[in-house]
Amino acid sequence: MERLDLEKDLRENSYPGRGIVIGRTKDGAKAVAAYFIMGRSSNSRNRVFVEDGEGIRTQAFDPAKLEDPSLIIYAPVRVLGNKTIVTNGDQTDTIYEGMSSDIPLTFEQSLRSREFEPDAPNYTPRISGILQIENGEFDFAMSILKSADGNPAACNRYTFSYQNCVAGEGRFIHTYKSDGNPLPSFEGEPKRVAIPDGIDACTDLLWNSLNEENKVSLFVRYIDIASGAYETRIVNKNQ
Repeated sequence: MERLDLEKDLRENSYPGRGIVIGRTKDGAKAVAAYFIMGRSSNSRNRVFVEDGEGIRTQAFDPAKLEDPSLIIYAPVRVLGNKTIVTNGDQTDTIYEGMSSDIPLTFEQSLRSREFEPDAPNYTPRISGILQIENGEFDFAMSILKSADGNPAACNRYTFSYQNCVAGEGRFIHTYKSDGNPLPSFEGEPKRVAIPDGIDACTDLLWNSLNEENKVSLFVRYIDIASGAYETRIVNKNQ
């Protein structure tokens, strides 16, 4: 697969929707997770990311203007031991609970109880990622649950696993192929992209490349693979 220029890919797409980037810095020392949200409606744009323990959650920027919280208020990031879960919906909790149950489920098994979002006519895909750091090794996986080419009668499930992630590279998955009405779902394997070494460089690249009118919030985390220590950046358009 050709490695794409992440900045160029984002600048050329006015509405990728919500997106997850997972990868490893060029020096091999840090695992990287990023998540952004965008919005076209006033309800979707009325959000910010806030820290919640080791993870984050969304909340209404102006609670008085919150119309429907069902698909926009959730915890996109949660940490379970040496695992970091990143998703575009409340399936974060589904994965966390499944993997921490008395008889633990895998990432893929935990998502079998979920499907795409019930937001006809878009049927927005549920995209999810999980990073695992153990004994100096870094693996990750990504998942997409989507309708059958816009047909809600069937749910297509795809899981992509990346063992011992290559230094300087990562994968990028987002909900929508592009803007449209209805919005066309993402297609294919997560995109292969380069990962900047510094957290601030990565944050600036992502935030500045997202469409100015539609971008809402961005989360970026760099995790030291040797120690597990991490740095986090959160950027909100609503301040």
